[in-house]
Amino acid sequence: MDRNASLDKLRSEEFDICIIGAGASGAGCALDAVLRGYKVAIIDKKDFASETSSRSTKLIHGGVRYLEQAFKKLDFAQLKQVRHGLEERHTVLKNAPHLARPLALMTPVSSWFEGLYFKIGLQLYDTFATNDSLPKSKWLSKKEVLNKIPTLNSKKLHSGVLYYDGQLDDARYCLALVQSASEAGGVAANYLDVTGFTKNDLGKLVGVQVKDTQQGAEFIIKSKLVINCTGPFSDKIRLLANPALPERLRPSKGVHVVLPYDTLNSEYAMLIPKTSDGRVVFAIPFEGAMMIGTTDTESDSIDSEATLNESEKKYLVDTLNPFLATPIDITTLKAGFGGLRPLLAADPSKSTKSLVRDHEVEVDATSGLLSLLGGKWTTYRLMAKDTIDEADAIFSKRNECLTANHTLAGGEHYDASLSGVLTTKYALPEDVSLHLVRKYGSRATLVAELTATDISSKERLSASYPYIRAEVTYTVRNEMVITPRDFLARRVRLEITDWKETLNCLPVVANLMARELNWDESETQRQIDDYAFQLKQFIADAGN
Repeated sequence: MDRNASLDKLRSEEFDICIIGAGASGAGCALDAVLRGYKVAIIDKKDFASETSSRSTKLIHGGVRYLEQAFKKLDFAQLKQVRHGLEERHTVLKNAPHLARPLALMTPVSSWFEGLYFKIGLQLYDTFATNDSLPKSKWLSKKEVLNKIPTLNSKKLHSGVLYYDGQLDDARYCLALVQSASEAGGVAANYLDVTGFTKNDLGKLVGVQVKDTQQGAEFIIKSKLVINCTGPFSDKIRLLANPALPERLRPSKGVHVVLPYDTLNSEYAMLIPKTSDGRVVFAIPFEGAMMIGTTDTESDSIDSEATLNESEKKYLVDTLNPFLATPIDITTLKAGFGGLRPLLAADPSKSTKSLVRDHEVEVDATSGLLSLLGGKWTTYRLMAKDTIDEADAIFSKRNECLTANHTLAGGEHYDASLSGVLTTKYALPEDVSLHLVRKYGSRATLVAELTATDISSKERLSASYPYIRAEVTYTVRNEMVITPRDFLARRVRLEITDWKETLNCLPVVANLMARELNWDESETQRQIDDYAFQLKQFIADAGN
């Protein structure tokens, strides 16, 4: 993807559809619309997946807690949400095998009765997973549980129920959707802020006014239809198009802390289904670290980045500690992150943790704006299908949705054994080769090729991680990396797993980017200073 070429097209051409927001829902819509034959533009105020879509719990799931609530409250909306999630789970895994894979989750239980309760619940969960290749749930003995997660507190453990969901690299999965849409004929660009709309004599939207936040230029993208896919920020776009609309979103906040891998010392994840306030907490291995993540709490603001505070950090650690033989030393906190969730407005008396993350497609009769509201990662493809079906109706067309079997960028001709080939052919360490294949899929060879022409590009960015200098060059040239944070937070996931190492890598990354983007010394230093300030603020806010 070439940003300058995209900008030229966005300025000069007219589109059938312009999608605002390049997170999971927007990128999913872009791919679906392009495959149906529409001329599509997709833009984002920041980087692709820079907000909610890169800050998830990294799970592809139906939602175990929704199933429990559905049966307790006879709530068929919750049940539908579970069924949709589990129907889509195998599609998400199949279409990008390099970025998504099965994940085993353990639920420790303290009594025979509790074990039976969760075993029955998870067997029901299994029955909803049709056309699915994941193993079914099992009730394991105490000894079997400790063999899989040796750091658990054996004195409080009776047994455990094991079940399977999927795990994905959310930021790179979203990028693969954008790349796939672009390669199928769409035009994508990041760092374009929507400042307004142009309308025809009937008051319908015919253009999107944008400002390039990198170069300062302003222009109008001409489009017959505008689709709003801005997640928790959807109301801003809706009201910009039509100030008379009521607000529909109740953004909530999800947070995660990241600790060393040996906190659980296991490739198995853990689900804590009962917490002090009724939320669900996951402890999940990811990128050589261990994330503890929670579900939704009320969000005070959507105007500043969601970050981790002291009380949230304490809540997560206090929730996990009773299950561990050795309590967590909070000074080992490596990183943390927060994200806003786009929950749809419901009964004002309900808290956000009880809202279903289902979606709704809204057509504003006055402006013609089409908005995709709510939803969650696992069902992004269904959300997109519903939205583009509505676009079909607006254009008086009936096109087939082709995304269910469309392999995403990097997944084509994917072979997991490619990592061995890279190690042999390019003399790359095994962990580096494995990392490249798990991030770039079949395109990992293109990154490795850069090391053949420049031996220094084999060098690691950090001695502790498998990320190499060649990736910076490759992602700037091919994945529209514009800032050091684009690379360190989203193309590789170092920011969300290790703040201090991200700081250490920053100057090298910025200087490699400077060569590609023709930054002078002062611009390079500005990029370093801006991001370093942000990282230091994260570290300070978390009390580290």
